[in-house]
Amino acid sequence: MKIRKNKTFQKAIHNKSVVIGTIMVLAVILIALLAPFLSPYDLDLMNMENALQPPSGEHLFGTDQYGRDLMTRIFYGARISLIVGFVSVFFSMVIGVLVGLIAGYYGGWIDNLIGRIIDVFLSFPVLLLAIALVAVLGGGTVSVIISLCLVSWTQYARVVRSSVLVIREEEYVLAARTFGASNFRILFKYVIPNALAPIIVVATLGIGTAIVSEATLSFMGLGVQPPTPSWGYALSFGLRYMRTAAHMATIPGLAIMFTVLGFNLLGNGIRDITDPRMVN
Repeated sequence: MKIRKNKTFQKAIHNKSVVIGTIMVLAVILIALLAPFLSPYDLDLMNMENALQPPSGEHLFGTDQYGRDLMTRIFYGARISLIVGFVSVFFSMVIGVLVGLIAGYYGGWIDNLIGRIIDVFLSFPVLLLAIALVAVLGGGTVSVIISLCLVSWTQYARVVRSSVLVIREEEYVLAARTFGASNFRILFKYVIPNALAPIIVVATLGIGTAIVSEATLSFMGLGVQPPTPSWGYALSFGLRYMRTAAHMATIPGLAIMFTVLGFNLLGNGIRDITDPRMVN
C-alpha cells in the first residue's frame, strides 16, 4: 500500500495538469481565506465620487458603480463561490454515493427503481431545473446550495453504481461475504475505498461546475443577493457599463474563468493518474 501511495504521489507531481491546477486552486482558496488581510478597503465602503474608476494604483481592479473597491469585492466574492462549490458538492456526493451503493450492491428491483428516479432527474436540463428550484425556494446562498445538491447527486450515483457493479464481483468481496462479513462492513471497508478514485474526480470537476452554476443563477438575479459580493452578480451588473467601464464585467469574468479552469485542470489530472488504462 505504501509503495502504491508513493507511486501515485510521484505520478501527481509529474503531471502538469495536477500541479498547475493545484496551484491555481490553492491561490483562490488563500485569497478567500485571507480576504480581510489582503483587501485594501472595507467591503461595503462607498464613495460615489470614485464610481466607475478604471484600474489604477489606488484601486488595482478599479471601482464599481458605488465607488467600492472592486478588488475587495472580488476577494470576498471568492468566499461565496468556494462555499457554494464545496458545500453543494459535499452534500451531492453524500447523497449520490449512498444511492449508488444501494443500487449497485443490492441490484434487482431496488436498482431498477433508483435507475428510473435518476432518469427522471436527468430528463430535465440541469440549469433549468436549478432555476426552477431556486425560484421555489427563493434567492440566497442556502437556496442555491440546496438546488445544486438536488440536481447534481445523480452524477455521483451513476458513477458509484457502475463501480460497485464491478467491485462486488471481485474475489476479496466474495471472500468477505463467505466469511460472514455484514453488508455494512463490505460496503464501507471494501467497496467504497476501491470506488474512491472516480468519486474524487467527479467531485473535483463538480466544484467548478457548481461555481459556474452559482454565478449563472446570480447573474440572472436568482442566486446570492446583494449586498453580498458575488462574481455572477458583479458580472451581470458590469455588462451595463461595458462601453464606459469594461473592467466591471471583465474582472469578475476572469475570476470565474481562473477558478473553474483550476478545478478542471486538477480534476482532469487526478483522472489521468488514477485511470488504470494510462501507461505508467
